[in-house]
Parts: sequence; structure tokens; C-alpha cells
Amino acid sequence: MADILKIGVSALLAQQRALAATSNNIANANTDGYSRQRVELAARETERLGTAFVGTGVYSGGVRRLGDEILADQLRIASAGFHRSDTFASLAAALDNLLADQNTGLNNSLQSFVNALQNVADDPSSSSARQVFLSEARNLVSRFDSIDRRLDDISGDVNARITGAAAEITSLGVNIADLNRQILASGVPVDGTLPPDLLDQRDRLLQRLAELVQVDTAAQRDGTISVFIGSGQVLVLGTESSELAVTQSPFSPEELEVVLRGNGPDITVTRFLSGGELGGALDFRRELLAPTRAGLGRIATGLATTFNALQGNGIDLNGAPGTDLFAVPPPEALAAAANAGSAAVAVAVADLGGLEATRYELTYDGASYLLNRTDTGAAVAMTGSGTALDPFLADGLSIVVSGAAAAGDRFLIRSVDQVPGGLALLLGDPNEIAAAAPTRARAALANTGTAAISAGAVIDPTDPNLLSTATIEFLDPTTYSIDGAGAFAYTAGADIDINGTRVQITGTPAAGDQFVIEANAGGVGDNRNALALLDGIASGILDGGTATLQNAVARLVTDVGVRTAETNNRRDAQSLVLEQARRELESVRGVNLDEEAGDMLRYEQVYQAAAKTIAVADGLFTSLLDALRR
Repeated sequence: MADILKIGVSALLAQQRALAATSNNIANANTDGYSRQRVELAARETERLGTAFVGTGVYSGGVRRLGDEILADQLRIASAGFHRSDTFASLAAALDNLLADQNTGLNNSLQSFVNALQNVADDPSSSSARQVFLSEARNLVSRFDSIDRRLDDISGDVNARITGAAAEITSLGVNIADLNRQILASGVPVDGTLPPDLLDQRDRLLQRLAELVQVDTAAQRDGTISVFIGSGQVLVLGTESSELAVTQSPFSPEELEVVLRGNGPDITVTRFLSGGELGGALDFRRELLAPTRAGLGRIATGLATTFNALQGNGIDLNGAPGTDLFAVPPPEALAAAANAGSAAVAVAVADLGGLEATRYELTYDGASYLLNRTDTGAAVAMTGSGTALDPFLADGLSIVVSGAAAAGDRFLIRSVDQVPGGLALLLGDPNEIAAAAPTRARAALANTGTAAISAGAVIDPTDPNLLSTATIEFLDPTTYSIDGAGAFAYTAGADIDINGTRVQITGTPAAGDQFVIEANAGGVGDNRNALALLDGIASGILDGGTATLQNAVARLVTDVGVRTAETNNRRDAQSLVLEQARRELESVRGVNLDEEAGDMLRYEQVYQAAAKTIAVADGLFTSLLDALRR
């Protein structure tokens, strides 16, 4: 009877604990991150009774938290992927809207600028056409500036996201380390069961951490968990956590770097971080924002540099040589704050067609200079020695190094980033638009042959004899002299270069025929340089002479649009992966009310049966006592 009573009591206590666990599951059915719990029941050891073994009841072990670490890890990976794509997509959408919108984009302003120049070419003496052109030029400069300022706003948004994510990651690391400390303090039981509520809290923190950055975890035998970010950098180790801090770039204060700050020196981890909201913001800055800003700067550089060069080939309505229409900021070379040497770097554009929409890092290794792209890290070959007479040449840039560099010194080269915001209009007088060519060519009225000469095109505006009069006289139909000197063979249509002007003579000249190249005094109706300006900005300027400015603008807008669409598609796909991972984990740890109701009914029935067992044992014991009293 004592055995029956002991068995009944063990069953009663075990079912009571099981009912409590089930009740707790039901109470937390809607609690976010709660993992359902089960009481571990096991048969007690049997006792020998004579030649037989008799059971002694049930043993209620610890409360086991139901879950699956593999599924939980998959959920964290899926969450990091989705939030990375979601952050990237939201930032990319703002950039796409900026460039593609007809009111804020660049294409319409550039086209209006070209149309206004065409009107000047159609009527070069028209003051109103010239005034409209200057107005459109001013609007184009303003559009570059407004886009640049909007890019600054987007960059500020990225910086705010980076700063906020880093601060929250640090806070989560501190809380995870504190939970590790509480788990250690609770003591690890023999069966390895840990406090389920603390584990749930820790999992919730890890899940939120995965929404911010890709994480890896490693469970330790003492119940703590280590957390790693980036390429294995330690955020949490046992009860200690590191700080994820944000500092200014060693090259420029407007850009932020992420460092891991622990007991030792700061470790820059910006390029190692991936996934989550922080990874999405960093990837957007590196993969889309920086290339877009550089692409815009390359377009502005191509437009302004080409126009200025061609403007200098002509003369304005005042008869003066053309001057620059645009002020173009030069490339920048920023020295790292930690540089120990005294070296300085000067950069200039050497070849528009070779310019790349990227940044570079110039590093001195103690023996030589090395150039690498910052977006891909790829090495860039350089020619030259880096002196003023023999500069380094790479990707359309000329790089001159002066002073003494120390090993490890670095310089960030921004070839075109600063151009959109620094572009300025220099001309304010419509008469200063150089629509006319500085020289003209004419045939003498007394010529008897059928030859004709072209109007002439300036090929070297710096020639000191550009405006000097030169006379071509034919000695016979196949030979000519220049200003009475020489005897040159005549080929119809061939280039004849004199004092920086190039002409072509066609037809059949007669002996004594003369053709004069002279200053274009009073050429108010001349539109040759205006036409050259139109041809210049409509020709291949970029990408080795294969891309026009309009091509470059269209490609920039298209690239951003395609990348935005790709990211949106990736976000949608990641959303499905995330939902599937969440459902799979919830199928293991989530509370099923139907299942819990069934368990409660089952435990209740067993509890009642156990109570009946105790009652029977009590009755038998009472009967035995009554028998012994008689």
C-alpha cells in the first residue's frame, strides 16, 4: 500500500507539473518569441520484490524548451538577407526617383542646353538666342548642384542608418552578454536543461541582431553563446561584449567607418560587414551611391571640359578669343590622417575617354606606389614615375607625387566626385559666347580656276600666328606655295594646316590662283564654332570615345533603375524565404492551442486517476488498520 501511495503521489505531482507547463504554454500562445515547453517524464527505477521487479512510479524531470537550433539559425540568415535587401531597395528607390524623374533628373536639362546652343548656331548674331543659352547653361549647372545636394541628403540618411544600427548592435551585444551571465548564475543542471525564459530572451535578441547584421553563433558547454559578426569578429564572448562604434573616415569626415572596439585597438570592419540593415546601408553606399555620384561627376567633367576646350577655339561677338564657360573643380587627393610622411599628391584629368566612375586609393609600400580601386579593390596599372615631367598615368588621370612618403601612407583619389556640386558658370555676358571661328578662308576674286576652299577650322588656338594672314598661291595646277615660300604638291581635298588653321581645297586651280586665310574680323554671322560645339558635345567623349554625354546619362539612369528593380525582386524573394523559415521554426516551437488542449485533457485524466490511486491506497490502508484493531 505504501508503494501504491508512493506511485500515486509521484503520478499526481508529475501530472501537476505537466498541467502547469501546458497552462503556461496556453497563456503565452501570442507571446512573441516564446518557445513552448514540455515536462520531461520518465519511469522511476524498479524495485526488486522477491524474484520480480515492481515499478515505483514516474519521475518528472526538467522543463524542456522545444526548439531547433538549425531552424533558428536558418531564420537568422533569412532575416539578415531580407533586411539587407529591404534597406538597399528603399535607398535605391530614392536614388532611382531622383535620376529618372523628368523634373529632377538630368536628361531634360541637358537636352534644353543642347537645343539652346542649336538656336545660337542657327542665328549667332541673335542676342535673345545667346541669352536663352546662358540661361539654360545656368539651369544645367543648377541641376547638377541640386542632384549633388540630394545625393548628400541620401548619404546623410545612410550615415544615420549606419550610426543607429551600430548603436543598437552594441546594445544588443551588451544584453546578450548579460543573459549569458544570468544563465551561468542559474547553474547548469546535470541533465543540461537551461532556464527556458532566459533562452527565449536571448533568441529574441539574436533575431533582432540578425535583422541588423549577418551573425554567426557558437554555443558553449556552460550554456553561454558567442556571437560573431563580419568575417569572424567577436561581438560577444561569454559574459563580455565589444562595442560597434562609428568613426570618421581617415580621408574625409563626411563618410563614416565602422570599427569594433574592445580591449585592444579599434578594428575597422566596414568592408567585412554584410547582411541586415547595416549591411544593406553599407552595400548601397559602396555599390550604388558612390558609383552614381562618380558617374554624375564624370558626365559633368566631360561636358564642361569639352565645351571649354571648344569655346577656346572660337571668338565672341566682341572679336575676342573664347574663354571658359564653366569652372570645373579639379580632382582631389586626400591624405589619410595617419600618414607619417610629408608627401603630397596632385591629380589632373589627362584623358576624358579614359575616366572611370570610381575612386582610388594610392598607397606607398616603402618602395613604390600602388593604385587600387576602392569599389572592387582591384589593382590599377600605372605608367610613368610620378614626377611633374613624367607623371603616373592611369584611367585617364595624371598623378604627380611630391615630398617624402613613409611606408603605409595612403591617399584617397576622388577624380570626379566633387564636380557636380562645384560646377559653376563663368560667363555672364551673352556676347562672350564664342560662336564664330577666329579665322576664315576665301578665294581671290581674280582666280580663274574652278578650285574652292573650305571655311577653315581651328586646330590649335594657341598658335601665336593664328590671326596672321596667310596666302596660298598656286604655281601651277599641281603645286602651291604659302606666303611665297615652298612648292607643295596639291591633292584635292587634302588637309592644309597653316598657323593653327586647317583648310581643304577642292577642284582644279589655275596657275596664279590665290586663297587667303585671315582673321575673322566682324564675323557676327559666323556659326562655325557653334556648330563645332554642337558636334563636340554630341560626339563620343567618354568610355574611350564610344559614349556621348546623352549615352552616359541614359546609361547612368538605366543602371540605377535596373539595380533598383533587381533589388526589389531580391527583396520579394527573400521575403518568401524568410516567411518559410519562420513557419518552419514556428511549427516546432510555436504553441498549438488544439494540441495544448488535448494535452491538458490527457494530463487532467491522468491526474484524476492518480488521485483515485491515492484514494484507493488510503482505503486499503484504513481497512488494514481497522483489521488490526479487532
